[in-house]
Amino acid sequence: MKKFAFPLLTGALFAAPLIALNYLAARLFDWPFGPYALFNWMVRVLPGGLITFGIDAMIDTLRLLGFSVAEAAKTAERGMAVLLFFTALTLSGALLTLLVSGLQSRPGGSRRSTTPEAARPAEPAAPRRAEVQSLSRRQFLITLGAASAVITVIGSGVGAALARAEQRRREEEYLAEIGQTNVQLPNLNDPVVPAPGTRPEYTPLQDHYKVFLNTEPTVIDGQNYRLPITGLVDNPLSLSLDDIRSNYTSFDQFVTLSCISGRIATSLISTTQWTGVSLQDVLADAGPQPAAKYLYIESGDGFYETIPLDLIQSDPRIMLCYAWDGRDLPVDHGYPLRVWIPDRYGMKQPKWITRMELISEDRDGYWVERGWSKTAQVRTTSVIDTVAVEAVDESGPRPTIPIGGIAWAGDRQISQVEVRVDGGEWQPARLRTPLSETTWVVWRFDWPFTAGQHTFEVRCAEGDGTPQIEERNPTRPDGATGIHRVEAEV
Repeated sequence: MKKFAFPLLTGALFAAPLIALNYLAARLFDWPFGPYALFNWMVRVLPGGLITFGIDAMIDTLRLLGFSVAEAAKTAERGMAVLLFFTALTLSGALLTLLVSGLQSRPGGSRRSTTPEAARPAEPAAPRRAEVQSLSRRQFLITLGAASAVITVIGSGVGAALARAEQRRREEEYLAEIGQTNVQLPNLNDPVVPAPGTRPEYTPLQDHYKVFLNTEPTVIDGQNYRLPITGLVDNPLSLSLDDIRSNYTSFDQFVTLSCISGRIATSLISTTQWTGVSLQDVLADAGPQPAAKYLYIESGDGFYETIPLDLIQSDPRIMLCYAWDGRDLPVDHGYPLRVWIPDRYGMKQPKWITRMELISEDRDGYWVERGWSKTAQVRTTSVIDTVAVEAVDESGPRPTIPIGGIAWAGDRQISQVEVRVDGGEWQPARLRTPLSETTWVVWRFDWPFTAGQHTFEVRCAEGDGTPQIEERNPTRPDGATGIHRVEAEV
């Protein structure tokens, strides 16, 4: 190992400042950042099984460490990208160092001496040469290390300061733009009040979960945006964002959206109001030909997906969406245009749409090619958000503790939620009227408590009485199933 220690250390001391300088240049001049570019390329060319294994490992690690997946996933991904790039540069530098050292240690073409061995003068002692070489390497590493540290600290420090300033500017502009939501919730007077600690029924826009392919969101100029709709159509279209807003009847829909990779009780689920136009209406203007059977959609981040045309023609709710919460789509969530399909996980719903083509043969979508569900229909789930031990109600004959959470079944709605304590009988919870037939339901159960350590479980049934799947299944390929349970001391 000693033979490789010097080359590896040399490679690392060159890699760190190079990454720091690249980061600084990316912030100053909007250049590509090498670690992110390499990572984005790798996730597209590596086998799907390897990519999903990496996603699973990252999510499991974040959950084990107690981090919110929705908040920490992108940070973890970016950290992985930098570590991967650093490792690649270090190994490259080590290999170059070994090559240079090998060339320097080869004979310089000197002629072989003809002097008899016994008559040759004594050669200098080997230890002295080794000592000089050792000192030379040590001095080299000290000099290189000092320079590397200075450049890395300055480059990464200034780059990070610029990034923070830019992030603060964007956040201030974003918060100033969204302000407080002006969306009127249709169930404000519902008698079922969420238990304290239940997640917000309507997700604040800045808290809506984010999932996208690249390490950073795709940015598209909405002013010059055009959406081409081509393929098996009689009337190819090229629509601006204003064309879509002005030429078609818009509608609003309260929507719960979830990521198929989320575990039971995932934070990768949110609810907001979507605004857009029916994809049916837009495609009608394009005039699909009889041979057209599917709509193929491409996105600015390299994503792609296919929607059966008969599904679009059977459901006018399928939306070309351009606004959330009454405002333009946020850049992080697909500006200027994205698709919404009821009762499907987010993996089937492209963002940053750049092209549509009507085709006759089916094509697997980006995540379908990587081993995920072909249909990605939402799996019914129910979650305990809170056992509100600090909100004991002593107004009745027996003190109660409010327990609450959400239940969701895509657009199939929820007819019943039940709670069980310590393996006892299932007892019905009260349901708050949902914001729409395509959102989660907030439920509440007031439990007559007994002091001690307790286990709480929840289950639900769909609108037609179909029970949720209680058997625990992993996320891949169709989405997680199982009973959610929490333990609490009261």
